[in-house]
Amino acid sequence: MTVDPAQDHAWLARAVELATNCPPSEAAFNVGAIIVGADGEEISRGFSRESDPHVHAEESALAKLAEADPRLTGATLYSSLEPCSERRSRPRTCSQLILHAGIPRVVVAWREPDLFVTGCQGIELLAQAGVEVVEIPALAEAAQAANAHLAI
Repeated sequence: MTVDPAQDHAWLARAVELATNCPPSEAAFNVGAIIVGADGEEISRGFSRESDPHVHAEESALAKLAEADPRLTGATLYSSLEPCSERRSRPRTCSQLILHAGIPRVVVAWREPDLFVTGCQGIELLAQAGVEVVEIPALAEAAQAANAHLAI
């Protein structure tokens, strides 16, 4: 898969901006996620608590698509925060949802800090399963700013 780093940065910046749409919560991160097809076109987007108080950004974006949407197997998911590897409010984590969807590439701005879950391993779990994971730390500060309401 040929990837333009400037496009990765642009899409991830949009996901970070999307995180500012999240309804406030003292018990959850504000996260934005965008799924982009192999053709460079947006397929779906979502943000934390978009449809209910417990929905995560990646989960929200995926829920707007058919489970077997063929575009997912060539897509990149851009998330302002590392996809979760542990979840109390749902049976499947965002990492599991991404793997189940067959998304081969994930780009993140910020690794999940040990605030609600200690030792998030979303990046590691995805990479171990063969997903290409790219971190763009230049956008981590903006992702953190969208979470200024938390004591991080």
